[in-house]
Amino acid sequence: MSAFADRLIAATDRHGPLCVGIDPHAGRIPALFGGDTPEGVERWGLALVEAAKGRAGAVKPQIAFFERHGWQGLRALTRILEAARDAGLVVLMDAKRGDIGSTAEGYTAAFLAKDAPFPCDALTVNPYMGLDTLEPHVRAAEDDGKGVIVLARTSNPGSADFQSKSLDGAPLFERVVEALAPMIDRLKGVCGWSGLMLVTGATGPDEARRLRMLAPDALFLVPGYGAQGAGAADALAGFRPKDNRLAGGVVSASRSVNFPPGAAEATTIEDWQTIVTAAINAAQADLLAASKV
Repeated sequence: MSAFADRLIAATDRHGPLCVGIDPHAGRIPALFGGDTPEGVERWGLALVEAAKGRAGAVKPQIAFFERHGWQGLRALTRILEAARDAGLVVLMDAKRGDIGSTAEGYTAAFLAKDAPFPCDALTVNPYMGLDTLEPHVRAAEDDGKGVIVLARTSNPGSADFQSKSLDGAPLFERVVEALAPMIDRLKGVCGWSGLMLVTGATGPDEARRLRMLAPDALFLVPGYGAQGAGAADALAGFRPKDNRLAGGVVSASRSVNFPPGAAEATTIEDWQTIVTAAINAAQADLLAASKV
């Protein structure tokens, strides 16, 4: 398998930087799919994959919204993951795992191994228990052409509570990224980018620019665009010029494309599909326009 970074860059070259979140929030699955049930979540997720196909290069399921339905929800997730792979989409699993030793290896077996029950191209992980908790993920990514997405500077309002605290004269999130440099080098693809991605929120464009200086080759996963209030220019603040556009990762949109105005009132799958595909197209066009240099 080619390196994760090469696959993701190829996908963004074809379609643009939008990554479509798959976040089946409680109470928001339309009745025409079956409502907020495991079956409804599955039908809705499969329809969202179909809407993203050919319009975006990547999708990002949030596992918590499937876990709340127990084993039936995880069964729905596996079927959605299979559909996403069949559609040629790069799958970023938003699970934010982080633990030591054999526990971390268990997570890699679940998500990153060749025979993983929840197969994805990359997994989000939390670095704040230390580098040893990341090593099993990076090793698995090396072996199987996968990616590891490390939380650096997140988009939530409380991110500054710890991530921005000073450590030896610099914010903690900068010290984390500095420590990741050897792992970033280990996951570089032929394209020159690394499959060690950094989460850097669109709500902090100045921090994104700083992280780009510290990690020039790391791909970015940028949440916070759309429903969380950040615009396209801020979302792309940490990207680098490539040819005539900015490149260097993906920008995630979830609620704005999962639940656009009018989708909840749609009376047929076809009407819902029209509304959602229009929202995906609009977000992708917005990001592509902002990426021109």
